Amino acid sequence: MFFSAVMALGFAVGIFYAGAQPSNAVATAPVYVPDYSHASQPLPEGVIAWDATLKTVCVTNGDNSARFTFSFTNVTAGNVTVLNVHPSCGCTTAELPPVPWTLPAGTNGEIKLRVNLAGKMGTLFKTVNVVTDKGNKNLLLRINILPAPPMPEMTEAQRDAGIAAAKVDRQAIFKNDCASCHVNKVEGRYGQQLFDAVCAVCHEAKDRATMVPDLHHLKVPTNEEFWRTWITYGKPGSLMPAFATSQGGPLTDIQIASLAAFLNATIPSHVAPLQ
Repeated sequence: MFFSAVMALGFAVGIFYAGAQPSNAVATAPVYVPDYSHASQPLPEGVIAWDATLKTVCVTNGDNSARFTFSFTNVTAGNVTVLNVHPSCGCTTAELPPVPWTLPAGTNGEIKLRVNLAGKMGTLFKTVNVVTDKGNKNLLLRINILPAPPMPEMTEAQRDAGIAAAKVDRQAIFKNDCASCHVNKVEGRYGQQLFDAVCAVCHEAKDRATMVPDLHHLKVPTNEEFWRTWITYGKPGSLMPAFATSQGGPLTDIQIASLAAFLNATIPSHVAPLQ
């Protein structure tokens, strides 16, 4: 019995000693798991205060994009977590912190949006669905694409001055009036886009000057080499400058070849080739 009592006492002392040793375990923060149970429900009033839920931006025809910024405040006494942001189409992109994005009580946030306007005109409407752990809310975007301002009419004196300058330096008109836009706009563009940026501004304008020929009714036979030659070297004594980089213009050989192929395909010759 004495031996049993000693063994029991030793066992108890061991347990006490082990419990008194410092633990090597490191406490870790609990893993945040977003609550999606209310994500499909409308966001109740009194959770987020928005600066607006519908915003309108006016841009000029030719602008690449429209930008919006929506500001908001968490007006609850607890956290609100933005789980995701879903634009209505691929042309709209959102800029915000990584999600899930938790905003403590009383804090502010911003959601920035960009709408790609390539190929678009008129008035556009887009929606962006903001999903939170308290519900979701649709933000509305309206873009008014305004027509470009009309080009000022050229007087006869201005035309005569341009022709005189072109006779001295065929690149003069291009350098003074065109390069600021076209050198930047034609970089990397091909076919139709090159035509719109380089040719259409003169040859298809409604108020086309009488000295600028209508490309659809030329009185000489045309082919791809014809177009390539005129684009490369221009026409001495006229308003047509040389567009090749080797002649001081903005177009590379590849761009000229692409533009010539487009013109040859879309503007067929109306005159029989010379024999």
